[in-house]
Amino acid sequence: MSMIDKKTNPLRYLAIAFSFLLLGTFLSPILTCGNSSENPLQLKADGNDKLSPAQTQAVALEDAFQEVFDKVSPSVVSIATERTVNVQQHPFSGDPYFDHFFGRPNGGSGRVMKQKQTGLGSGIVLNDDGYIMTNHHVIKDMDKLTVKFKNQKTFEAKVIGSDETMDIALLKIDAPKGTLRPIVLADSNKVKVGNWAIAIGAPLGFEHSFTVGVVSAVQRGGIDSSGLSYIQTDAAINQGNSGGPLLNIRGEVIGINRMIASQSGGSVGIGFTIPINEARRVAEEIKTNGKVTRPWIGVGLDAINEEDIEQLKLKDNKGAIVRQIMKGSPADKAGLKLFDVIVEMGGKEIQTPEELIGFVRSAKIGKRIEIKIIRNKNEILTSITPEQKPN
Repeated sequence: MSMIDKKTNPLRYLAIAFSFLLLGTFLSPILTCGNSSENPLQLKADGNDKLSPAQTQAVALEDAFQEVFDKVSPSVVSIATERTVNVQQHPFSGDPYFDHFFGRPNGGSGRVMKQKQTGLGSGIVLNDDGYIMTNHHVIKDMDKLTVKFKNQKTFEAKVIGSDETMDIALLKIDAPKGTLRPIVLADSNKVKVGNWAIAIGAPLGFEHSFTVGVVSAVQRGGIDSSGLSYIQTDAAINQGNSGGPLLNIRGEVIGINRMIASQSGGSVGIGFTIPINEARRVAEEIKTNGKVTRPWIGVGLDAINEEDIEQLKLKDNKGAIVRQIMKGSPADKAGLKLFDVIVEMGGKEIQTPEELIGFVRSAKIGKRIEIKIIRNKNEILTSITPEQKPN
């Protein structure tokens, strides 16, 4: 080895070391990006970020909804219904050419086949004795009723009684004592527009579905011939929710879900619920008597319109106008006439036909009630005695 080689070797080693130092400096941010807390590429996934006040309130509301579900769902049941019907089969039934030229046969000498029909509704557990409330239309004309709980336990139910007018039915199952969790009933008279409204049921067969909305209206009358004033909600309700509960934010029942208004057949946010005070009264009477005995005065009523105000010389549209009187009815016996306007009953002012119907519904059969009517611009005091509504 020459003298020149010996003198240049230290410089070569120094250059190599310097190169590695530069390379290490360049690569260090990349090689250590998973460990440096100051690196902008680091992703935070610890989930410990502080919530804003609004987020904290939202999480608290989530917790409240979950508490309602956990509290109430064991008290809500699905009700599977079953019946067997006779269907007449024509020998050419289903033939498109026969149907086109002769129409579908409605009778004749076709074979009668038995066909099984099924349905599904919801219900609530009223007490530890096994009484369950649902809608009359859920169980009407059914041969078999099977009640299913959230824990998948099933029981065959028997009908104690039902009321078609109010669409309430009372069932009973034989469950071991202490195994049922009764639901809590609220006071539906305290329900207000804007209150939370929560539905639990089996819409379209999806058991224990939970939907949330608000109370859209109270005292919504004129929906059907029952004379009942409903609670309206925008909580999603569909087929299978019938008979299930509408709840407040405390998990208390404010009503029994009955029907929806829809052009499509599905929920469009207009659902109607039987106020639980009315449903409870009917259920208690069914439990005691097996049926509902309803007071009746035998009139057809209508709201007062602008034409009535003008023709009858009325001051306003308060009251209920008599459009029909059944012959031999309490109204007939009391001397009421067509176009009489009932403005007071039992000392209470009547604003609408629904109010009058509600008053009569809570009256006692055989007990005389004083009424005030307007006839030919004159106020007349008289009385009427409700009778049992004929079947």
